[in-house]
This record gives sequence, C-alpha cells and structure tokens, in this order.
Amino acid sequence: MRCFVYRSTRKSDTYLYLADKDDVSCLPEGLQKLLGRTEYVLELDLNKTRTLANANVEQVVTNLNAQGYYVQLPKEQHISE
Repeated sequence: MRCFVYRSTRKSDTYLYLADKDDVSCLPEGLQKLLGRTEYVLELDLNKTRTLANANVEQVVTNLNAQGYYVQLPKEQHISE
C-alpha cells in the first residue's frame, strides 16, 4: 500500500500518514487544528516486510484503509484509536 507522510509544524515529532496525497478531507476538524500546517516528507510503500521506527505497519495500514489517515505521535505519547 502506498501512503504519503507529512510532518506537523505545530507538534514536534508528530507525523500524519495519508492514503491519498494532500487529501486532508478525511481528518476530523479537531485533529487538523491540533496538527496545524503539515509539510510533505515522503512517500512510502507499506508492506509486511517494512518496519517503521515508531509505528506498527499493520496498524498504519488498517487505519489508512478504514479512515484514510494515521497519526504517529512522539514515542512517549499514546492515544487510543
């Protein structure tokens, strides 16, 4: 699965993975405000053999398929999804 990664300019070490490039229409309004402006970082192909530094690939793919986005918070912060 191809996805697109963006860095939050408001929240340090917080990244947004999107299923569709530049399409933030799937984000809840509150999350958009929390993240602030985002900057494009890179494009990734996600598969079972890929590892991510601070996220579980299977969870990322599940969220992208279900809601169109995944938010990666700094390692010490956790949210229920």
